[in-house]
Amino acid sequence: MSNNNAQRDELHKAIWRIANDVRGAIDGWDFKQYVLGALFYRFISENFASYIEADDESVHYAELDDSVITPEIREDAVKTKGYFISPSQLFVNVVQSANDNESLNTDLAAIFTAIESSANGYASEDDIKGLFADFDTTSNRLGHTVADKNTRLAAVLKGVGGLDFGDFHSNSQIDLFGDAYEFLISNYAANAGKSGGEFFTPQSVSRLIAQIAMHKQTSVNKIYDPAAGSGSLLLQAKKHFDNHIIEEGFFGQEINHTTYNLARMNMFLHNINYDKFNIKLGNTLLNPHFGSDKPFDAIVSNPPYSVKWVGSDDPTLINDDRFAPAGVLAPKSKADFAFVLHALSYLSSKGRAAIVCFPGIFYRGGAEQKIRKFLIDNNFVETVISLAPNLFFGTTISVNILVLSKHKTDTATQFIDASGLFKKETNNNVLVDNDDPENPGHIQKIMEAFDTKADTDHFALSVSFEDIAANEYNLSVSSYVEPKDTREVIDITELNAKIKGIVKRQIELRTEIDSIVAELEGAEA
Repeated sequence: MSNNNAQRDELHKAIWRIANDVRGAIDGWDFKQYVLGALFYRFISENFASYIEADDESVHYAELDDSVITPEIREDAVKTKGYFISPSQLFVNVVQSANDNESLNTDLAAIFTAIESSANGYASEDDIKGLFADFDTTSNRLGHTVADKNTRLAAVLKGVGGLDFGDFHSNSQIDLFGDAYEFLISNYAANAGKSGGEFFTPQSVSRLIAQIAMHKQTSVNKIYDPAAGSGSLLLQAKKHFDNHIIEEGFFGQEINHTTYNLARMNMFLHNINYDKFNIKLGNTLLNPHFGSDKPFDAIVSNPPYSVKWVGSDDPTLINDDRFAPAGVLAPKSKADFAFVLHALSYLSSKGRAAIVCFPGIFYRGGAEQKIRKFLIDNNFVETVISLAPNLFFGTTISVNILVLSKHKTDTATQFIDASGLFKKETNNNVLVDNDDPENPGHIQKIMEAFDTKADTDHFALSVSFEDIAANEYNLSVSSYVEPKDTREVIDITELNAKIKGIVKRQIELRTEIDSIVAELEGAEA
């Protein structure tokens, strides 16, 4: 194991230890915002101090008096970083006196308010507002007395303050912060069942989706997730595209307020500046943002499976630009195809959308069949990939990835059966990511098939438009890719020879038995 990986593993163990030791009787999922919030508070403090110091070893921002900060310095900082933190408000200074501070909880609340309000009236206001809303330092969940609250808050701050992230000026240190944040979210999701898993896409699946959405694009104008969750899909795209250009940044919309805050924090923790991301709160299907920002060259999404929506109860929706082309709305009880059509309408002519989908939408009749017909007749479906079961937190279902494209060069649709590609781990299966050509990982095998569009027995098949239409627009992978017959192959000639041998031996045994019986009967006579 490399030193970096060893450091990362030790860091993760330490973080999870803090999360479990400090929370006491508080439910882990409810407690997550305090550990995540403390990690975020430390990150932006160190990030801000590093910006002010500007590699000048003679400047130690945390040691300065607040009074030396001029209005000009403050304004310049907010315009650049999106927020301002006074020296006295820095994480390191608050932690230093945390155990002895009898007003720690109210002091923290005031600091968080000050950081958020520092952006008021500036371009970053919407990106900063409410970031600390879920870090409620006065909540009774922390304890029933002020002293109890302060004890637990101090323990969280001290624990996070003791984590070794190395030198903040190095990129690897910043990566550790972002990676630690995602580690925490994924662990909370894994331990929270459906409540946490519904908005978290496991990293291995996120990597696959990001690679599909940006396949062979040397640059994209911007990337978008219409059901952004904690932002993990967008951030995997950033990691995959480090050597390329995402020109106008990262866009996403999320309906859950707590998760929306997680996503914005996640952007900052991965060192994406406020002017390079735009995460909005709201219902994507009924109140979509970014209509004036479309189209997007890359769209990634893991929308909620089969959620209810207003559908045909709102007669105006059938005239919505996103849904009107299909001529029908997704069923009220299953909004899956509403998210698909939304993504399609936001997709550019050169881009791809990679969307995690519930398998039922690919074979059911009614409105869903009509929407599939629209997608196939207009040649928007590039590939359907079936994944292994138990890859996601909170569900064992074998989900699919639907790949949409507006620049296909033929009318065939590719089907990939990747249900056999997985590595079993303690609670969930994972996709292995391994670039070694001699021993390619699961992600590489899927991407190779996706790239070449080559047919492979029991794995990948491109199917003509005519065959799909004749099959009533069924898009289930199992309808086209024949599964491998794992039954034992029987050699009939060899089996017949064995049977002959058995029959011959039976005759011999009967003859011997008859002879013995005859002898016994003769002896009795």
